Amino acid sequence: MAPGERFSQRRIGLTGGIASGKSSVGHWLAQQGLPVLDADQFAREALEPGRNATNTVLQRYGSAVQAKEAATIDRAAVGRIVFQDSAERHWLEQLIHPIVRDRFDQELTRHAEMPAIVLMIPLLFEAGLESLCSEIWLVDCDESQQLERLIARDGLSPAAAQARIAAQWPLSRKRVLADHVISNQGQPCAWQAQAMGLLSNPETPKPQRSTG
Repeated sequence: MAPGERFSQRRIGLTGGIASGKSSVGHWLAQQGLPVLDADQFAREALEPGRNATNTVLQRYGSAVQAKEAATIDRAAVGRIVFQDSAERHWLEQLIHPIVRDRFDQELTRHAEMPAIVLMIPLLFEAGLESLCSEIWLVDCDESQQLERLIARDGLSPAAAQARIAAQWPLSRKRVLADHVISNQGQPCAWQAQAMGLLSNPETPKPQRSTG
């Protein structure tokens, strides 16, 4: 797609901070009949046994990240490494992000005839993938809620949870870049009315976004 060309398909980029509620919104959008392309799923697939990226990770970290099953990665062990060392996290992102981007391109081609599609990408802004989207929805909550939810969800210590949050752009930085901010600060599912309104009243698709 050339710069300035308009999308013929509505592409909703769904993003937010870790534990802000993206998956809940993505699941709801899938229930409304929209295909949901999940960057986290693509990243997990990239590190399945036998994949090139899996072998590269095992070569770099060895037994420290090898699960009991041969050629299988212990994802929790990888997480402990990369969330404590920004250089290692950058190395892993440089390995995985191009694979994820290729998978998005494949799936967008496969779903080209759909009138609307959702791209659920936690690191949408960080990875510079805005150009894939005609609009961006940010699932938002207070930073204190984000920390509490992450600790409760993943059983992390406060320090470990904070390290994972710090690895992403803060929500305050993302809010000003999003087209729509979906508040997930109140009761569970209170955001659905807002999401339904956005889904029912699409705006005119925007020109292709610049990542520069």
